[in-house]
Amino acid sequence: MRRKETRDRLLALIEDSGPGQVLPSERSLSETLGVSRPTLRAALDDLARDGLVVREHGRGTFISARKIHQELEPTEAGDFAVPPAEGSPWHSRLVSFGLEPAGARMGRRLEVSPGTELVSVVRLRLVDGLPMCIERILVPAAAVPGITGRDFELGSFYGLLRGRYGVAPKDAVQVTEPTVTDAQESALLDVPLHSPALLIERTTRTADRAVIEYTRSVYRGDRYRITTRLTFAD
Repeated sequence: MRRKETRDRLLALIEDSGPGQVLPSERSLSETLGVSRPTLRAALDDLARDGLVVREHGRGTFISARKIHQELEPTEAGDFAVPPAEGSPWHSRLVSFGLEPAGARMGRRLEVSPGTELVSVVRLRLVDGLPMCIERILVPAAAVPGITGRDFELGSFYGLLRGRYGVAPKDAVQVTEPTVTDAQESALLDVPLHSPALLIERTTRTADRAVIEYTRSVYRGDRYRITTRLTFAD
């Protein structure tokens, strides 16, 4: 019980501080909280396992950046959107925009011929100005005439499909797996090379079963968490 109380008091201290700040020394915390050093260390270890703090030998214990949560349930608008982080909205920064032939591999994914022209977009997704995710989006060009790179920096892409093009995404298959960042991803996400990350691939279809979008997203593993809600039959 003493360990849990210590953990709860440390959590309150973390909530009153900001990401990246260093906690007081173990000696100072032990005296302030009125607990033994072993109890304090055990509580700090619990917080480190939960990703709330980072303990660095010789430097101290630092408060981790808050993780972004995504629940794998559609919103009322039908998007599988990532909710704002602690009230902070997502922003997009365009990395590249252009047209390219589907080729054999992407042609199979989007169920089009290899020569079909695709809109290819790479954008960086940020929260509070910090890079969180790299998205590569491929869409059949014929489905989105006149679309520009700027369109991918403003609002919801699915909202744009509905409002401007009358295309309503019906459902999607989303696959998540662990990965590590390559050199380009590391530079864009501002993390060390081969940092842990989450790879999410999504294929979205319309009501007539046409594939309207393929997206490959790489999320920082230290800032992102997925929650899945399960319902069991009676």
